[in-house]
Parts: sequence; C-alpha cells; structure tokens
Amino acid sequence: MSTQSFLDELTWRGLLHQTTSPELAAHLASGARSGYAGFDPTSDSLTIGNFMGIKLLAHLQRAGHRPIVVSGGGTGLIGDPSGKSAERQLMTRELAEHNARSQQRIFGRFLDFSGPRAAKIVNNIDWLEGVSYLDMLRDIGKHFSVNQMIARDSVASRLEGREQGISYTEFSYMILQAYDFLHLYRAERCTVQLGGSDQFGNIVSGIDLIRRLEQGESFGATCPLVTTSDGQKIGKTEKGAIWLTADRTSPYRFYQYWLNTTDADAVKFLRWFTFLDADTIQSLAHSLAHDPGKREAQKRLAAEMTSMTHGETELARAIATSEAIFSGDVKSLDAAQIAEIAADLPSSEVAPAALSAGVPIVDFITGTTCAASKREAREFVQNGAVSVNGEKVGLDFVVRAEHALAGGVFLVRRGKKAYHAVRIAG
Repeated sequence: MSTQSFLDELTWRGLLHQTTSPELAAHLASGARSGYAGFDPTSDSLTIGNFMGIKLLAHLQRAGHRPIVVSGGGTGLIGDPSGKSAERQLMTRELAEHNARSQQRIFGRFLDFSGPRAAKIVNNIDWLEGVSYLDMLRDIGKHFSVNQMIARDSVASRLEGREQGISYTEFSYMILQAYDFLHLYRAERCTVQLGGSDQFGNIVSGIDLIRRLEQGESFGATCPLVTTSDGQKIGKTEKGAIWLTADRTSPYRFYQYWLNTTDADAVKFLRWFTFLDADTIQSLAHSLAHDPGKREAQKRLAAEMTSMTHGETELARAIATSEAIFSGDVKSLDAAQIAEIAADLPSSEVAPAALSAGVPIVDFITGTTCAASKREAREFVQNGAVSVNGEKVGLDFVVRAEHALAGGVFLVRRGKKAYHAVRIAG
C-alpha cells in the first residue's frame, strides 16, 4: 500500500469521518510519518468498540507510517468526558496502571512491532506525572480559551443538563490530551492523531497547542462512531460487551457474535473490521444479495475476526463447536468446548439427588427455554422435536447422571434453534 492511499483506504471502508485539514493527504504522501491513538485504561481488556482505534493505527502502518499506541495511565486517572452523560468514577493509580499494562498484550495481534516502521507503546503517566500543577497552568493552561473549551461538544452537552454538570477535573481532560500530542510531537516527531469522532475537539486542541508552542504543523483524522443498522453501539449485547481477550469473551462466543451479524450489517462490518480487499468484499456482498441463506459474508467475517484476534487454532475450535451445535453432534466436544457453549445459552441446574432417581424428560425440560409447561413439554417430545445431547428422545426417556456430557452438562434442544443448558448443581 502506498503512503497516498491511507485516507483513500479509510474512505472506501467508511472509516473516515473528518480530518482537521485538507493538507493531511499531502503530509502523509511526502514521507513516512508517526501517528498515534490513545486508549483509556478503564478495564484490563479492550472491546471491539476500542478495536476501531487499533484498526486506524494498523491501516496507518500498512500505508508505510509508524503507529504509536498511547496507554492512558495518566489521563485515565482524570477521565475523558467525551461521550459520557455523567461523571466517571475515579480509578486508583494502581488500578489504572494494572489495566494499562494488561491491555498491552492485545496490540501485538494487530500491529507489527518489528522493522523500520515498528509500532511503539508508550504510557502518558511517564510524562504527565513529572509536570507540576503550576507548570501546567502557567505553560499550557494559558494557551486555552475557556470560551472555546465550554463550546466543545463533550463539555457543552454536560453543561446543558443541570443534574449532571461537569467537574473541573474532567473539564481539564482536553488540556492533558493536548499536552500528550505536544509531548509526542517533541519526543517522537509524531504529527498525526487518530481517534473516534467524539475526540475531534481534543485533537484540534492538541494541534493548536503544537502550533502555538512549537510553530509546528500537525494533523488529525477521526472515524465515525460505529453502530449497528438499528443504531445500537457495536459490541454491546444482552450478555455484555464483546472483548478482545479470551479471558473476557471466549473465542467461541466471539465467533458467534460475528456469525450472528444481520444481513443489513454484514457487508459494512466486513469493510470496517476486516482487512479484506474491496473485490473480496464485493464478491461476498453479491453472495449475500443473491443467496443470503448461505451466509457466506457472515461466515467470512466471523472467520477473519476470530483468526486475527485469537489465532487459527482457536478459530478451528470455534468452527468445530459451532458446527457441532448446528448438527447436534455435541458428544464429540471436549469439556472446554461444552463449557463455552453452555456459557452462551440460557441455563438452569438440576440436583444430583434428582438424577440418581432419574428425571422424566417432560419434567426435565419443563420451565426451561425449551418448554414453558408440562403440556408444552409433552407435546414437543411427542412430536419428536426434543433432543438431549444431540439425541432425540421419547416420552419414556428418563434423564440420569450418566447421560451428562463432559463437565456435568446436558444440552437440550427443541427444534433447530431453541437450546438450553442444564448443569448438575454443585
């Protein structure tokens, strides 16, 4: 990829929302540049919503430039008001440091930390903690107009609501982020900042500070805040956020999230999240339009994202688990795979003592998501619609402990899609 194509790449993917100057394209084309994106240590992992910042850096690197990851160990102690309707809970220094360190394991999967354009991770606590309050007010604060700060969307929206308001602490956040850009300009010759569209005001503040103090030229580019076709925030599900680490979201559940993407979002997600080229995505879009039942776009999306995030081995396991669920051949799965499936399903427990005596199938599935009443349960079983651990059962079937899968789990299915996990209690 040539240096001129970074903005073009973002544009066709729908990832370019705004730039701070029309001169950015020429700036990138005139030589290898350094650009950064910041990541708040609000958790010890990152979600697929945070992935967009990583993706911007990855495209920048693929275009021949050097990406810098800024871990917000310092700014995380203050809290970014952008996109928030109320004050954040302040983190302890120890927690911010732990989270920032824990997040660092993620970036190596998506960025190249070797070669002439090697990515770099820095933590802004390293330079922010050395600046005194007086120095920050005298040397930096005097360059900020309170009038302009109040006009920023992240502040204005909070000031409009009397109940919320904004503390001086969060109000000062944009000064710290601007100082980050100034420091990186000085220390790393970093001239580009990337982020979500809600960061535009903060980016502009940094550019203005660099111009005032260094008489330097710097730039910013933002991506849109990505949402699903129905306006929901990306990665938010009924079961919680979708994380980029297996300790928070299992590879199977991660794979399932992408596999269950709606037809309305599949092609858009392929452009946004994967690195597939335009021709490949167009081919998948054609398949989706003419044979949506094959779900080729969703399958490729799930495969690309799971492989990139968790590796080929975990992708293979996720596919095997998914296919076993679809076919009903769940007895071939190991305890870890069964646990992943069960964690993603509605579930209940059965007492070991009840299993010793045996539980008639009608009683066993009554009250689960497979049958609301005994009448329903009897009807479903009689019609051959119920299976336990992949095998269809009749009215005379009695569930016992020896029927359980590895890990003491029973996977009950009604029809093709209604699954319920029953665990042996204790």
